[in-house]
Amino acid sequence: MNLVVGATGLLGGEICRLLAERRLPARGLVRETSSPERVAQLKNLGVEIVRGDLKDRASLAAACRGVAAVISTASSTVSRQGGDSIESVDQQGQLNLIEAAEEAGVKQFILVSFPGANVDFPLQAAKRAVEARLRRSRMTYSILQPTCFMEVWLSPALGFDPANAMARIYGSGNNRISWISFRDVAQFAVAALGSARARNMVIKLGGPDALSPLEVVRLAEKVLGKEIAVQHVPEEALRAQLDAATDSLQKSFAGLMLYYAAGDAIEMADTLRAFPVEKLKSVRELLQAIA
Repeated sequence: MNLVVGATGLLGGEICRLLAERRLPARGLVRETSSPERVAQLKNLGVEIVRGDLKDRASLAAACRGVAAVISTASSTVSRQGGDSIESVDQQGQLNLIEAAEEAGVKQFILVSFPGANVDFPLQAAKRAVEARLRRSRMTYSILQPTCFMEVWLSPALGFDPANAMARIYGSGNNRISWISFRDVAQFAVAALGSARARNMVIKLGGPDALSPLEVVRLAEKVLGKEIAVQHVPEEALRAQLDAATDSLQKSFAGLMLYYAAGDAIEMADTLRAFPVEKLKSVRELLQAIA
């Protein structure tokens, strides 16, 4: 049995879909407050539903019973509910899960994290602490560190709205990023299951092309056939936001924007040879879907 933690989320749901497509047994950890529609979708895929919460240690012990592998995608940055925070979910909650999985005899633990950034913020501190604990566990670990999800960072929610001829850019926009689709991250997570090449590995993940945010804007102008107005958020403003924020989530959002501003180009040739996944989605394909 494979336990997916964060099963009702964007990435976790796609992992469940791929497991079902490959006829691999899947159990999804969902909360009592999870969307009934999302839970129904999981059930329709044949996913076994177990109720629990990363903040409830006892529920995790039950969820891990009889499980061979855990894939954890959960984060408080996506869905904040009662008592959720970077500290209670992304750090202590994930530590609770590792301990429960270890005690239950789980063989493999796949953690979705992100690459290191050259700035300190609470989410990064939480991820690094969880990664360190996972490395010390008795389980085989695979730590996936994808760069910026294109469906999130290149979306109106974060100010990138080429359909309406507007694009918000964090920093200068000149540094290249290996934008990756959440669907491709799901492919790698499933490919890591039982893989000797993923055994006790930290794997950085990026998409098929490294483009600066300004190059993405120029590509969007070509694909959509319109001029796009660019609004820059200077790094100085992001650092001021990071310093002034008193909430760990707001500090982390500022930190992630600084990570974006610095850029992160990932060389994927060796990884693609080790994990023969389907063709990775490009930024152009994302933009063509908008057109």
